[in-house]
This record gives sequence, C-alpha cells and structure tokens, in this order.
Amino acid sequence: MITGVEIENLALTRGDRLLFEGFSAQVSPGEAATLVGANGAGKTSILRCVAGFIRPHAGEVIFAGADPDEARGQGLHFVGHQDGLKSTRLARDELNFQSRWTGGSAAGVERAIETLALGPLMNLEVRKLSAGQRRRLALGRLIAAPRTLWLLDEPMAPLDTARRAMFGNLMAAHLAGGGMILAAVHDPLPVPARTLEVAG
Repeated sequence: MITGVEIENLALTRGDRLLFEGFSAQVSPGEAATLVGANGAGKTSILRCVAGFIRPHAGEVIFAGADPDEARGQGLHFVGHQDGLKSTRLARDELNFQSRWTGGSAAGVERAIETLALGPLMNLEVRKLSAGQRRRLALGRLIAAPRTLWLLDEPMAPLDTARRAMFGNLMAAHLAGGGMILAAVHDPLPVPARTLEVAG
C-alpha cells in the first residue's frame, strides 16, 4: 500500500527537448496537490512519469510503503485527457472491464454506477456518450476498484456544475480516508490542495 509519494529532482524530456529539470514534490496521505503551469510545461508528463508510462531524464519517483512495480500495478489510478474507453462497447461492459482490469468487484461497479449517476448510460455504446458522460464513466474505476493514489489530468474539464460538485464530494471522501491526489489543472480543484508550479 502506498503511504506517500516523493518526486526527487525530476527532469523530463519530450523528444530532444528538455521540458524541465530539478522538480521535487511530496504528496502525503490525506493530501491533494495540483500541478499548475503553462500549456506544454510538462504537467501531464509528470503524471505519466509517476504512473510509469515514461522514464525520467533524471531524478526519481519514490513510493513509500511499496516498490514501484507494486505501487503502479496495484496502488494508483491514472485518468488522463484520453479516457482510455473502447468506443464500441456498451458503457456497462466497459465499466466492468475497467473494474476487473484494476482489481475491482461487481459490488464496486454497482457502487460506481450509483455514486456517479451512471445508470441511464449503462446500455448505451460509449461512442454515443457526451464528453462529460465519458469522463464520468472513466472516473467509475476510482470507485469500482479503490486505490490509494489518484493521478488526474484536468479531471473537471468536461463536467457540468452539478457533476463537478459530485466529483468534489468524491475527492473529499477519498482524502478523508487517507487517499492521495496529484492532479494537473488549469482550474482549481473543489477540495483544499497544495499548488506545485511547473515551469517549463
């Protein structure tokens, strides 16, 4: 189980271009932190590095309480701009797949459907959902398969006001239970969060 995340002197590149170097940060249980900065500064790249999708040019990511493979395989969720949903599946089948893939349960799927008001969408193909509906479906894995660390890339962007409030309550409950959130944002999260400046 992840009991903390430390990013030490991180440097990331995109192609031959250095995005930034010397970035350090910590996230502790019960804490949310937001990555802010200009477009292209490297906010999404930091999330992808923590998730293990890209290698750092320098520095490292340390997971307290778990080795990197265990932490990335069982301890975190990454929800990015690309929602990772298969467009030809029914929403229910996609949520079930996402849940099984990340170690969730049938009870967790039903809890996600109720919490995120997904019921009316379940028999629709994913390709027929709006951007906000697709985001809610992608967020369902956070509930269906609970994990300690949430890595979120502009999580609020496609959500309407009511759904933003609902997801804010979900984030608050996650933090109250000792969870952690690291999010790349342009708009503030609806929960208290420490700001981390990424200067590309």
